Amino acid sequence: MNVFKYFCHQIPERTFKVKDHYLPVCARCTGFYISILTYIILAMIIPITYTLNSIIFGILLLIPAGVDGTTQLLELRTSNNILRFITGLIGGLGLIIIVKALKIMFIVN
Repeated sequence: MNVFKYFCHQIPERTFKVKDHYLPVCARCTGFYISILTYIILAMIIPITYTLNSIIFGILLLIPAGVDGTTQLLELRTSNNILRFITGLIGGLGLIIIVKALKIMFIVN
């Protein structure tokens, strides 16, 4: 059973291929997952203080992925896997910062 189909469209031409096998998620989702996992590991080692500015910064980091995905969806331009991956890395960082900041602000307090 492929659980990744619930989290990603898995369009082959938008997915990295290693030898003869496609990764289970698209290039943008690959970037998201890598940056989220990396941030979680680093956040366990390096103490990070979250504020309202953290949430604003996180939102700003999500903008490139949103613009890339939306302009591609509206067929205003064609993206490529490297750009999708980079915007995924940036967006994943923004998403995890927002999640961690909201967790600290609302659940811990």
